[in-house]
Amino acid sequence: MHIPDGYLSPLTCAAAYVVAAPFWFVALRKVKGQLQTRLVPTVAVVSAFSFVIMMFNLPLPGGTTGHAVGLAVAPILLGPWAAMLAISIALFIQALFFGDGGITTFGANCLNMAIVGPWVAYWLYRLISGETPLASKRRVFAAAAAGYIAISVAALLAAVQFGIQPIFFHDAAGAPLYAPYALAITIPAMMIGHLSFAGLAEAVISGGVVAYVQKVDPRLLSLSTPQVAATGGGEAATLPVGWRPTRALWAGLAALLIASPLGLLAAGIAWGEWGVDDFKDAAVPAQIAPASGNVVPPESVPQGMERLSSFWTAPMPDYEPAFMHNEYFGYILSAMVGTGLVVLAVLLLSAVLGGGRAQRAAANP
Repeated sequence: MHIPDGYLSPLTCAAAYVVAAPFWFVALRKVKGQLQTRLVPTVAVVSAFSFVIMMFNLPLPGGTTGHAVGLAVAPILLGPWAAMLAISIALFIQALFFGDGGITTFGANCLNMAIVGPWVAYWLYRLISGETPLASKRRVFAAAAAGYIAISVAALLAAVQFGIQPIFFHDAAGAPLYAPYALAITIPAMMIGHLSFAGLAEAVISGGVVAYVQKVDPRLLSLSTPQVAATGGGEAATLPVGWRPTRALWAGLAALLIASPLGLLAAGIAWGEWGVDDFKDAAVPAQIAPASGNVVPPESVPQGMERLSSFWTAPMPDYEPAFMHNEYFGYILSAMVGTGLVVLAVLLLSAVLGGGRAQRAAANP
């Protein structure tokens, strides 16, 4: 679901940034108080979780791959505004250092996965869980349902962004300049995989994380259920803060880091994430067609796509450090480096917004 550079026109990219910018601005204002407290570790671990979980690729129908995002986990543990920033940071690190998603398309990717998706998940979770206690099993189901629907909505938005490109942006002969497939192909191609395996993965992860948190410390669910937390909800209303209360979350993240090479087992490329070299490879178009309504892509790379594809060169593209000769260890190293960069980005944001008070408080749990 990470849209690469070159798949969206500059006008589409600019429009996505314009739409996303007010959400980021409001989120920074609303979350400023949290980032001046010892809740910083929770924001950091959720952002890192989103980064790592997106490295676990799953096989999808048609020979492509997909992944979960953490669209429900983030707003459930952080509330919707902090979730927007947490996932945006994860997407930024992915694009900047690993080439997973583009820099020009960063606004569109955030709009889909960091803004619309988490908000859909948040309201569905609130609606389904109601005012049940924080440890209620109903909240596990609510999280699973919210994750499933949220990732499907995010995938639909990406499909629309892909599909409108050949309608509005083509050359004089009618050849697409950017993403080559129209809506009649992009929507089924994206939705079949996400309504099946990717959506189910998001549901299982969302429900599983909530069940795990309910066992280790249900109070971590308080930020998304303020009305329940205010009355206790069957648990103490005081939200655990600092690094020490989030140890169970960091332990789970460490397990995911070690298991990250499992993401290499899924063969194929995510739909709509083919590189320019893939279009030039005679074997790849035959692989693209089955997941695209049996319509082969253009024989030549769309001009606009080729021009924008080189906008940014990531230092560790595709999570493959050049100095690592073993792809599995390279993947683990990339996951570790990415996690460290995400945590550093959260701490830097906290320092900018809070004048360093969050770090001093977090250092003394």
